[in-house]
Amino acid sequence: MKRYEGFHKPMEYVRRMRGNDEQQGAAFSYINPEERIPAEHPLRRIRAMVDTALREMSLHFAALYARRGRPSIPPEKLLRALLLQILYALRSERQLMEQMNYNLLFRWFVGLNPDDAVWDVTVFTKNRERLLQGEIAQRLLEAVLEQARAHDLLSAEHFTVDGTLLEAWASRRSFVPKDPPPTAGSGSGGKILLRDTHPSTTDPEARLYKKSTAGESKPSYLGHVIVENRKGLVVAACATWSSTTAEREAALQMLDEMGCGAGQVTEHTPRITLGADERGKFHRGKKP
Repeated sequence: MKRYEGFHKPMEYVRRMRGNDEQQGAAFSYINPEERIPAEHPLRRIRAMVDTALREMSLHFAALYARRGRPSIPPEKLLRALLLQILYALRSERQLMEQMNYNLLFRWFVGLNPDDAVWDVTVFTKNRERLLQGEIAQRLLEAVLEQARAHDLLSAEHFTVDGTLLEAWASRRSFVPKDPPPTAGSGSGGKILLRDTHPSTTDPEARLYKKSTAGESKPSYLGHVIVENRKGLVVAACATWSSTTAEREAALQMLDEMGCGAGQVTEHTPRITLGADERGKFHRGKKP
């Protein structure tokens, strides 16, 4: 019993040796959040690129905000938060706020200190329209592309175009018949389609559309991207109304904006290829 001298029971000695499973609240933390993020974490490189692009957009941000009134949440932080939502496939902004409340990695990337309160989810609702009107997403993409171009990461020869269905914030029940009904439609040869006769009362620009004959028609838009094939980087993007011809029409429009459209091609212009799936009706190796 000399081995357990000073202890009333042997189990008390064992508990002392393994440590106590008790948590005490710490009043202060002296570890910088920067030190908690691994040096090789992918978000470090992403944030460096995003911060460089956001600094170049400072004048555009200043033009979107009034000079008087209460200070707003910096748009740079809002954009970093929305970027996290895309990278981690979070279903909603409410879930994004939940993650930012306790996820130290998210706080570091957005630019919040450990003790800073997270924002109300309605912050995005109030600021989204302002950012859309300023074409901030397009400017951010262009600023990041300039960095890629400076590092010789973009090719100007081979591209791929693709589209995806974007579900609208509207219900099928919100679609009601037009009064009076239209005399001409948006279909082939002016054919009147369902999207011509039934608009949504909550999102008039949304259209009922399905990607396959067996699928269900949903209120939606279409998102389109052009990717260069060397590094797989997105070089152009846009959103359009839903239709069977939207993908190829959007591809031609984006090529024009890139300076690679059919009307901009001369005998001295380098030949490019554009690949697409069957819906896009383009084929690799042929000029659009």
